[in-house]
Amino acid sequence: MLLRPGIENKEYSFMFKHIDKVIHFSIFFLLGFLFRVRFPKTTLLYFFLILISYALLTEILQDVMKLGRSLEVLDAVADTLGLSLSFYIYNRYEKFQNRI
Repeated sequence: MLLRPGIENKEYSFMFKHIDKVIHFSIFFLLGFLFRVRFPKTTLLYFFLILISYALLTEILQDVMKLGRSLEVLDAVADTLGLSLSFYIYNRYEKFQNRI
């Protein structure tokens, strides 16, 4: 989805100017959360090294592939915020589970 051709379809009512940032945030939030579920012992450093590298690679590939998408710093920021929130929420979830 991150590398598909960039065609913004305005005919749907839910489309708005920066919906791609919301999509980036959501995709990387889900990716980060599922990564933590699968690898719960991963440290913060490795979590960010692996997943931020993936985020930056997809941004670079969007620009290189020339399919109507481009490298945008705000997309990378949205990716990072999604990953950060997923790490935080997973840690809160883990602490909640340990209390029960």
